Amino acid sequence: MLLIPAIDLKEGKCVRLRQGRMEDDTIFSDDPVAVAGKWVEQGAKRIHLVDLDGAFAGKPKNADVIHAIVDAFPDIPIQIGGGIRDEETVQGYLNAGVQFVIIGTKAVTEPHFITHVGVEFPGHIIVGLDAKEGKVAINGWSKLSRHSVIDLAQQFESDGVEAIIYTDISRDGMMKGVNIEATAKLAEAIRIPVIASGGITNMDDIHALGKVAEDGIMGAITGRAIYEGTLDFAEAEKIAENY
Repeated sequence: MLLIPAIDLKEGKCVRLRQGRMEDDTIFSDDPVAVAGKWVEQGAKRIHLVDLDGAFAGKPKNADVIHAIVDAFPDIPIQIGGGIRDEETVQGYLNAGVQFVIIGTKAVTEPHFITHVGVEFPGHIIVGLDAKEGKVAINGWSKLSRHSVIDLAQQFESDGVEAIIYTDISRDGMMKGVNIEATAKLAEAIRIPVIASGGITNMDDIHALGKVAEDGIMGAITGRAIYEGTLDFAEAEKIAENY
């Protein structure tokens, strides 16, 4: 199981939000490239980037920083989400060296877009499904849709999607532990891998996820816990690898 450090970008800085609220942010660094380097040194095999400004604007807003991170670590797969709403943006990131592009809002509002980019860019598309009480949220988590996570994920299975990132919004940035039950339920319901996100707090969460990893959970994204020190990334990454 992969443990993937998250670097959330807001106005060029590395921040963390609580439950996706832009006004409830904590700035951890003015140098996201250095932050990426720290996690690579500690054994990260992949890095998760989020363009928070882009998620709300509907178009990339931190592209320069993202390109700088990709250029600095050409051997580390980078996955990027936030504000990716058209084929041109997907192509631009892939041309820059990003390995995986995460589609969220557009996947929910226009599912045929996933069908198209899945064929156009096979092996590079990840769908991010962010949920609250089982319903998928869109537009930077500011709106709840009528769709259930499992129903949507099953739709995307045949579209060439590489994985589903499942985030429980109610736990994101709150240090309350992962929603193991919902994550495992989703993994069991689909054939493509699931990446867990939201709520990882300590080593107990890594072990709990690891115990259900064989159901189809290929990795877990961690953010606030590794910045605030409740989870030692290097140690947790080694443990995750054993699952």
